[in-house]
Amino acid sequence: MIHHATANTAFSFNTVPSRFDAPTAPAMPEELLPFTVRLVRNEEDLNKAVEIRHAAYARHLPTFAETLRKAETDDAENGVVVLLAESKLDASPLGTMRIQTNQYKPLSLEQSIELPEWLRSRSLAEATRLGVTNEKGGRLVTTVLFKAYFQYCQQIGVEWMVITARAPVDRTYDRLLFNDVFPGAGYIPIHHVGNLPHRVMSFNVDTAEERWAAAKHPLFNFIFRTNHPDIQLDSPPQHLIPSMNLSTLSAHGTKLAM
Repeated sequence: MIHHATANTAFSFNTVPSRFDAPTAPAMPEELLPFTVRLVRNEEDLNKAVEIRHAAYARHLPTFAETLRKAETDDAENGVVVLLAESKLDASPLGTMRIQTNQYKPLSLEQSIELPEWLRSRSLAEATRLGVTNEKGGRLVTTVLFKAYFQYCQQIGVEWMVITARAPVDRTYDRLLFNDVFPGAGYIPIHHVGNLPHRVMSFNVDTAEERWAAAKHPLFNFIFRTNHPDIQLDSPPQHLIPSMNLSTLSAHGTKLAM
């Protein structure tokens, strides 16, 4: 296991005004969604995230999914937030994603591989445990979770978004203009996803708008020119998350499918 980054590395994660909320920026069209995306705040929220997480992985990786029936220790770590997409109709969980910064310790993927110095020395946020339903609108949920991930990184001053993606999920990140951290290396076994082969990919936050505009990306207006008030990234009460008794949290049975 290659792992040279240290937990003592200090980065400045200052909350910065979002360009979406800048007082001098022209008003953007507002679009309401049939669901909300917000930060997990308590045990009930986390149980919903675990429910959808387990169900999503069970459809494609049933053996690995058995390890995800309960909340993980990483869910309560400093520098970690969990996103929850929740139906406005009945409050049922529709999707989830976990985001870990390297403010307090190295990213989970660094248990498996040493990042290059140009990336390891920057402020990073890794997205893991993405899961959505396959009900109508599942693709929209995935897209909004990506936007929430991106906006969260903007708000706290993260420079690079980093993910690991197995085939064929990696093609989604290709379309989002993520780049390989190790060009030509192909798929690398990653410990925290069952040692399954994944590509390691990165996305620069500061240059994203310019790059997407130059590429005439079909989601450019959705990400950069539309206000989605249902993405609610207010800071969670951090004292609640570590106090959760993770050993007692269990995922309820679900019929949701990806």
